[in-house]
Amino acid sequence: MQTLTTGAAQFQPASDQSLLVYFGQQITLDAHQRVRKLLRLLEEKPIAGVQNLNPAYCSILVSFDALKLNQGDLEEILRGYLVRLDSMQIPKRRELQLPTCYGREFGPDLNEVARLHGMTPDQIIELHASVSYIVYFLGFVPGFAYLGDLPEALATPRLDSPRRSTPRGSVGIAGSQTGVYPFATPGGWRLIGRTPIAMFRPDRKAMSFLSVGDRVRFLPISAAQFAALENA
Repeated sequence: MQTLTTGAAQFQPASDQSLLVYFGQQITLDAHQRVRKLLRLLEEKPIAGVQNLNPAYCSILVSFDALKLNQGDLEEILRGYLVRLDSMQIPKRRELQLPTCYGREFGPDLNEVARLHGMTPDQIIELHASVSYIVYFLGFVPGFAYLGDLPEALATPRLDSPRRSTPRGSVGIAGSQTGVYPFATPGGWRLIGRTPIAMFRPDRKAMSFLSVGDRVRFLPISAAQFAALENA
């Protein structure tokens, strides 16, 4: 497939009904901001025939109705959007905390992660909770936010065999990412804690607790605090 370049952005057909717009191959704050700006602009001024927008670390997958648009026309329209990115204002990011109970039944992989890195469990907790993470995008299941960047010292491979079920609210790490499972679902991330906060609720206007661009910090809490918040 042909890749077309416009300034700092590249276009690549992903299928006969989707087009990938990406801003380089590296996960950077600049690429993330450009993704946010283009996403915001496409939401404010939608293109007729575009059916879905799927942002990722450095890209947006634009799905369209092939009866209303073709690849060439969509690329041309998007080029016009890209020249407006520098002047595009995005909402001020939210700063959020996720109370998290680490270890024991809440984080069954904490001790193994500590062993892999030659640290104590308390050192893993302290390091994980020391960072303000960016919500790069949502995916996998509704409400699952991919958070980065994990401190380099905590980068850990996924489990060799995924769990059949991961408890709702589980805080996991995989590679240089961390995230929270909004539902009980199969998963292969290393589980180091759990939050009582509901990450996805269909009865809310904003169904996902987190949004692209938010900043998140994990706040260590006790098992008693977890129970109190879960039952509140």
